[in-house]
Amino acid sequence: MNCIIIWMFFSYAYIRILSILNFRNKLFLFVILGTLLFNACSTKKDAFINRNWHALNTKYNTLYNGNIAFEEGRSTLNDTYRDDYWEILPIERLEVSGEVKLDSEDNNPNFLIAEEKATKAIQKHSMDIKDEERNPQTDEAFLLLGKARYFDERYIPALESFNYILNKYTESDKLNEASIWREKVNIRLENEELAIKNLRRLMKFETLKDQEYADARAMLAQAYINLNVPDTAIQQLKVASYYTKKNPEKGRYYFIIGQLYNQLGHKDSANYAFDKVIDLNRKSPRVYLINAEIQKIKNTRVTSENKEDILEYLTDLEENRENRPFLDKIYRQIAEFHMEQESDSLALAYFNKSLRATQNEPKLNALNYENLAEYNFDENQYRNAGAYYDSVLTNLNENTKKYRTTKKKLDNLEDVIKYEDIVQYADSVITIYDLPVDDQIAYFENHIDELKAAKEAAQKKERDKLTDGFANFAKSKGGKENKGKFYFYNITSLGYGQNDFKNKWGNRELEDNWRWSNRSVSNISEATGEPIAENSEEGVPVSEDEKFSLDFYMDRVPKDESIIDSLKTERNFANYQLGLIYKEKFNENLLAAEKLEEVLASNPEERLILPSKYNLYKIYEEEGSPLMASMKADIIANHRDSRYAEILLNPQAVLADNADSPEKRYQKLFKKFQDQEFLEVITGAEENINKFTGDPIVPKFEMLKANAIGRLQGFEDFKEALNYVALTYPNNPEGKKAEQMVAEQLPKLEPTEFSPETGSTGTSNWKVIFPFKRSNNEKALKLMELLEKSIVDLKYKNIVSKDIYNLEYQFVVVHGFKSKDFALGYSELLKNNKDYRVADENFVILSDNYKTIQVHKNLQAYRNTLITPKP
Repeated sequence: MNCIIIWMFFSYAYIRILSILNFRNKLFLFVILGTLLFNACSTKKDAFINRNWHALNTKYNTLYNGNIAFEEGRSTLNDTYRDDYWEILPIERLEVSGEVKLDSEDNNPNFLIAEEKATKAIQKHSMDIKDEERNPQTDEAFLLLGKARYFDERYIPALESFNYILNKYTESDKLNEASIWREKVNIRLENEELAIKNLRRLMKFETLKDQEYADARAMLAQAYINLNVPDTAIQQLKVASYYTKKNPEKGRYYFIIGQLYNQLGHKDSANYAFDKVIDLNRKSPRVYLINAEIQKIKNTRVTSENKEDILEYLTDLEENRENRPFLDKIYRQIAEFHMEQESDSLALAYFNKSLRATQNEPKLNALNYENLAEYNFDENQYRNAGAYYDSVLTNLNENTKKYRTTKKKLDNLEDVIKYEDIVQYADSVITIYDLPVDDQIAYFENHIDELKAAKEAAQKKERDKLTDGFANFAKSKGGKENKGKFYFYNITSLGYGQNDFKNKWGNRELEDNWRWSNRSVSNISEATGEPIAENSEEGVPVSEDEKFSLDFYMDRVPKDESIIDSLKTERNFANYQLGLIYKEKFNENLLAAEKLEEVLASNPEERLILPSKYNLYKIYEEEGSPLMASMKADIIANHRDSRYAEILLNPQAVLADNADSPEKRYQKLFKKFQDQEFLEVITGAEENINKFTGDPIVPKFEMLKANAIGRLQGFEDFKEALNYVALTYPNNPEGKKAEQMVAEQLPKLEPTEFSPETGSTGTSNWKVIFPFKRSNNEKALKLMELLEKSIVDLKYKNIVSKDIYNLEYQFVVVHGFKSKDFALGYSELLKNNKDYRVADENFVILSDNYKTIQVHKNLQAYRNTLITPKP
């Protein structure tokens, strides 16, 4: 194509010259120009004109366009890349996806264009003659090719390009630059030791320009950062910042030096580096300056002497117009300052300001939400804390330790919210119940007065707002134009009427019976205009009339003392669970002790007394409280035969290898469960639950007991037992597992209908069942031996088992027949074969139906389906 363009140029010049020459001269000139042009386009001829012709085309045409595309792609990366200032910055601003990329893939179309131009320059203009490159621009084409691939995260192809330059163009002036770029690739490929070795050799044996020397030192620093050798990385960056002539690089290098000093705990040295960033001012990107300012403040200990100066400094940063893009970080630093000074309201305000100012900063959002969550938790505002922790999770990567830790904390907090709600509700009801009737009436009348006052205040505020708005509108041009018009044409009157209706009735759908009391909305959110649901019984909304009715409240005060007793029991259990959660999950010993002391002071069930005392003893011991001795004496004196007293008197009793430890007992019961000794499992679990009440292993005994009940007594009892585990131990793994089984597995087991057995062939599985009373266990065992012998003799591949059905019956089962006919044939064979002569009652059943009778214990119902009705 280039030759064609040049040919057109010479053709035009030739036509102009022809107009002034005779024919002979014209012919001579034509031959000379054609010969020169043909020879210049050849890449196989090592002539002066050829070399310079292709060098010029490479440099000022193909590579020129390729370099423009490359710089545009690099500029796009810099504009879109966001540094994570909460971590040590990388030396180079390049976002790495971590994906393995093929040659056909690309991130940025500009890098694809740069690669295409570099490839074209190599293919069209390379002059490889006698194994020597004669075009002096080809090495630059390979360099551009490698850079484009590097920024496209295709490191292996990039490495090939740089190695080709180093091996092929030994006299090139681009060797040092190619060497540095090759080590960049090695660092990306996690070959840091190799990169360090090669860079040190380069700096020792080659003469580098200042910028090349700075780049080499910077790459050495990145390698040492990756290898977690920060002190050596600092020395390399100091040299790099001295030799580089690019101020943005200086600012970045100084900032990273400050970060590394912070990592080493040398705050004074870090602040010295941050001061250098600040001194660069506008010569370096402002983002480095702002973060350096913030890091410097973090490294400064706030004292009574300097706190006013620090606050003034932060205020100046906040009010500087140039800092508007960075207000999110500035607000957070101000919030942390106020939190440290215990100015909680100001700190909360600035945390929220930081959240509103944040743009696409998940880590900053997560930190702000976490601060708000921790504050609300410390203030016992658990519901708010849970909401903030939930927001923390949305700003974290799921595959991080921080996410898992926060998720666990949120799960525990959900249990706290649940139990705190139970305690609060029970306390409220019990307190009102204990009041004399006159005091109850006075309490509710006061509550109704407060509701009315709040409603009137809200309505007045809304009226004042509307009045002011309408007054301003009436004075405006539009208001004057509407004055005196019919109501529905008067915008001012119409607007007032609409708002008055909304205040009285709330948001209503256009439908029949819209005035019914159970459709009224008691409150409207000012923020969204949506109705706010009131708490009410069984989810029925509270009407406006009911809200202000004394009878409505009085009718809901419990009259039966058994209801109050039930509430007290629930409250005690909730307080006990809260005590354990605060102690075990949050390490909040004071909160835990408060809850457990409330349990003991509230006449709790017997099963809660001893574990509450023992956990209080452990808390007092950990906190060094003098109450520890009295609690220990109480347990030993009043619960002498308990395991807790044994632990206090003989700590060796808690060792896991103790033959009578809870763990060993559980293992023995689980072995019995595997051996189908379900009745012994149930009674043994109950015994251990009573013995180890309050021990973390109790939920495991409860779950084992529930499974044994299901295997022995059937679906309904299993469902009830699982629900008990789920409701009693919701914050334990067993409770969560039980809840999951109730939600997912029980619905699949619930159907009692039997599958049709006629026509069930192919891959269906059938069994032959021999029922026995459990008192005839010896006979059942002898039959099992006989059946196993018959299977071996007849070369069958079936399996024989003995399955418990219920307390009275058990089954000897031959499994694995592919069809009903095979199963019936085997049964008939046993009756007629003289070697076996099995005359015991049996029946053939489809596997799905066998599962149904075992789950629901409905063998009789199944047998009824086998009875053919008489015509």
